[in-house]
Amino acid sequence: MRTRFILIQTSHAGNVGAAARAMKTMGFDDLVLVAPRWANVLRREETIQRASGALDVLTNARIVETLDEALDGVTHLCATAMIPRDFGPPTRTPREHLEPLAKQGDQHVAFLFGSERFGMRNEDVYRCNVALSIPTDPKFGSLNLGAAIQVVAYEWRLALGGYEVRDATAPIEAADAKAVAGMLDHWERSLVEIGFLDPAAPKKLMPRLQQLFNRAQPTPEEIHILRGIAKAMADAARAPRNG
Repeated sequence: MRTRFILIQTSHAGNVGAAARAMKTMGFDDLVLVAPRWANVLRREETIQRASGALDVLTNARIVETLDEALDGVTHLCATAMIPRDFGPPTRTPREHLEPLAKQGDQHVAFLFGSERFGMRNEDVYRCNVALSIPTDPKFGSLNLGAAIQVVAYEWRLALGGYEVRDATAPIEAADAKAVAGMLDHWERSLVEIGFLDPAAPKKLMPRLQQLFNRAQPTPEEIHILRGIAKAMADAARAPRNG
């Protein structure tokens, strides 16, 4: 599924860099600028800084004078417009529209984003198959250009299948039953020494602790810590008291 992001008459160079970064994080790289304010916007320092490493997207980006040029080869066109209009394409949320679109097979999809100052012209919206509206708080629905592109890029990537989430930490390895039993035996002796457990009337304290640690599934390192606590309790109980 080919995907293009089209920015119409972008007025802030930083937004072009932010767009490139948002696209790259979701695996997209086809960026077209229609009549941006700065002819050298792809090389401006602010653009490069805001791209934050997505320089390949900027390198591959194209600047054209008209929307017709930007739409070359596109078969499905999505506007991003929040202002109500008397008529035009249906308005849908990105998720509502993009999930079924992703199942339609070979399409060349483009997302249009209007000027920061003026939004999208009616004439441009009318050319689209759909007007995507991000469901924001009705009292404050204003998204900056980079944020809007990030949301749409994420929703489109999600519809296409998404990326696998990688664990930020190593898998947890629970201690085996023998280690837990040894730790509980250590705790039982220490609890007796500090006077918390009466061996003549233990009641159900140790079985309850057994259930607690079964639910917690402590790791070998945590078993080591708990044994250290048990040792410290016993040592404190044996230490002579001043006065």
